[in-house]
Amino acid sequence: MTNTGGGGPRPRTSWWREGAITTLAFALCLLGGVLQVDDTLSPPSVSAYVIAVVSCAVLPVRHRAPLAALVATTAVGVLVPPLGLLLTPLIVTPAVITTYSYSLAARTERRAASAVVLTSAALAAAIPAFGDFSWKDASRMGVVAAFPLVAGVLGHSVRNRRAYLEAVEERARRAEQNRESEARRRVAEERVRIARELHDLVAHQITLANAQATVAAHLFDTRPEQTRTSLKELVETTSHALDELRATVGLLRQSGDTAAPAEPAPGLSRLPTLLESFRRAGLEVSVHQEGTVRPLPPGVDLTAYRIVQEALTNVTKHAGTGSARVRLVWTGDRVTITVADDGGGTRTAPTASTGPTALSGPTASAAADRSPGYGLIGMRERATAVGGHLSAGRRPEGGFLVSAQLPLPPAQDPTRDRDRATTTEEGQMTDGEAGGAP
Repeated sequence: MTNTGGGGPRPRTSWWREGAITTLAFALCLLGGVLQVDDTLSPPSVSAYVIAVVSCAVLPVRHRAPLAALVATTAVGVLVPPLGLLLTPLIVTPAVITTYSYSLAARTERRAASAVVLTSAALAAAIPAFGDFSWKDASRMGVVAAFPLVAGVLGHSVRNRRAYLEAVEERARRAEQNRESEARRRVAEERVRIARELHDLVAHQITLANAQATVAAHLFDTRPEQTRTSLKELVETTSHALDELRATVGLLRQSGDTAAPAEPAPGLSRLPTLLESFRRAGLEVSVHQEGTVRPLPPGVDLTAYRIVQEALTNVTKHAGTGSARVRLVWTGDRVTITVADDGGGTRTAPTASTGPTALSGPTASAAADRSPGYGLIGMRERATAVGGHLSAGRRPEGGFLVSAQLPLPPAQDPTRDRDRATTTEEGQMTDGEAGGAP
């Protein structure tokens, strides 16, 4: 663990604390110089003052240079016996303090342990190295050696505690960042989903309303009755669009989850109603299905409905034809939906014989000049979201083709289900017979 204590200016409270620690260490060191070998007290000598001043002067730099401070205070402590002073834990208080500081700042635990052991051994070895050695000196060696060891253990514990708290704070910070990024991601996904739903809803209803209004305007003078019918259908279309928009905006305004949706999400079961709305707008749509129809999961069912809706909306807006073909092919693991038209990208005027199956005029040319919107993007996103695939493009023989492949749930084997039911019934009959036997 690196030293984090120094380099920059220290707060005023730190200077007060450093001054208090240095003053206390000087007093204890000077008190240790008063003790004599015969357990008597005498006024501090010049040597005691020198030891106290030199060793305590090193303490303020122990945060910036912990190893140098430790070596200096240990060397001063070793010089205590040659100067005729009694080596006690009090007189080596600065060495104990620097031992604690170095244990906090050491880069590795091995370096900290080695420095603490060497300091303890050096201070303890200075007692028998100078003068006679007695049993009192042996006990004093143990006490002097123990203080640096205790300081090193305490510093090691504090360092581990600080590292643990830093790790907890870092994990909390990363967890908060992950929560924020996850929240932003969900908001973005929800925003795209809402935009896709609103696009499909508005594009479909407004396209139908535009087609009906265009037919009514074109036939206003020649066919009043048909114009009246088109205007009536236009009122119904706009009313239905307003109802759906009001329901969608109402859901967005709600702060909590609703108890139940107002109506089930649309699916392929509502395909006839959808096709009828396009037929009323002048687009003849034929449907062809192959394979065995199976129920779809809600997400896939909604996706299939929206793809057909958007594809037919694009035919109504951009294709120069009054007809389209919808084909659904059901296979073992997927359903393939194709919507094709034979238009050339321009709209032809309706005639008396063809009826309101095509559009013309300034509205048609303006629609043809519009830049492509987000319809194809939305269809691809929907198909990809449920694990499917969508492709769209012009056909070589003319017209446009939208093809989507959506996954199906595994089909259940009716024979296996029937055998399982038969086995269950036989087991119940056997149990009943066994229970009724004497």
